[in-house]
Amino acid sequence: MKFSLFFEIPVPRPWDAHSERRAYHECLQQAILADRLGFHAVWSVEHHFLEEFSHCSNPEVLYGAIAARTERLRIGYGVRLLPKPYNHPVRSAESAAVLDLLSDGRVNFGTGRSASRDELEGFGIDPHQTREMWQESLGHIVGCWTNDEYEFEGKHWSMPKRRVLPKPIQSPHPPIFGATGSVDGHELVGGMGIGLCSFSIGTSMHNLEERVDKYRAAFRRCEKPVGATPNEHVVAFTMVNCAPTKGASYEASRAAYEWYAKHAVAGAAEFSDWLEERSGDLGTYGYTDRMRAAARSGRADVALTFEKMMGNNSVIAGDPDEVIERARQYEAAGVDELLCLFNPYDMPHENVMASMRLMGEHVLPEFAG
Repeated sequence: MKFSLFFEIPVPRPWDAHSERRAYHECLQQAILADRLGFHAVWSVEHHFLEEFSHCSNPEVLYGAIAARTERLRIGYGVRLLPKPYNHPVRSAESAAVLDLLSDGRVNFGTGRSASRDELEGFGIDPHQTREMWQESLGHIVGCWTNDEYEFEGKHWSMPKRRVLPKPIQSPHPPIFGATGSVDGHELVGGMGIGLCSFSIGTSMHNLEERVDKYRAAFRRCEKPVGATPNEHVVAFTMVNCAPTKGASYEASRAAYEWYAKHAVAGAAEFSDWLEERSGDLGTYGYTDRMRAAARSGRADVALTFEKMMGNNSVIAGDPDEVIERARQYEAAGVDELLCLFNPYDMPHENVMASMRLMGEHVLPEFAG
């Protein structure tokens, strides 16, 4: 199993004139260190309007800065939002191709559709169309990459014959991934023949293994991959902290882990309410109803304590030996690449760097093969 960085780029209040600048420059320093330590990749979200939680609205600029300062680290879109009007498929194809050229073929192209009221409502997107938009856009992107000239006429986009330039250096194109937090989404991604980004908050190890198994079963049934070649690479994310002692790690992690998990569930509950207000139907976002029920009943407050999350291994913290032991469970569940969210909220930069160094010295070598 490979280890990678995952950036949300939180900016906790209170803010000053340099808060966001510090956050971005610290992420850049962390990526540079990750390249030196032997981490596999760095991935970041694309989020809009999510104050404090994530200020990473235009990650392509960050990717370019990372590409210029690193040599081996792969760079993952985690994810590129495909519904209209977030990003036009031609612009998405061009963006990834330019980054692939500048990074000498280090791009992983993760894609998704979004699941928050702030973002979808802010861009005027019908949530009941996001899945079909995502699938349509992805097909157009692959067509732009793999054809000298390309034209398309779809439900949401159309283009007369054009030569979309430049083309990516990876042949036939960068590895493609689909992000999901639902069980049926795991099956859908597998059926499309693309890599999986399993993005589920507070998921127990048993549930994660079940979801990965459903993905792989669907992948085996896939007869017509969306990409030019199939990609059966499973990526999952979790919060990670490594310290010289278990006690130090637990103390440093507890508040930030709980804030992130509970904030995410509260956002899902608000999203469910909004969907019902709009149409009375959750549609393909039905999985958010479970999170809403947990939030409204108070179960989320109990289930998302640090101790509970550690108990079901939905997060990782501890000394190097414990981190290795917990990471082994992700590997056994079928995860090929573990995205490590070292800063879920207000983790000091120095703590993140120290945690990464311990991972590089003690944890990564245990999984080298």
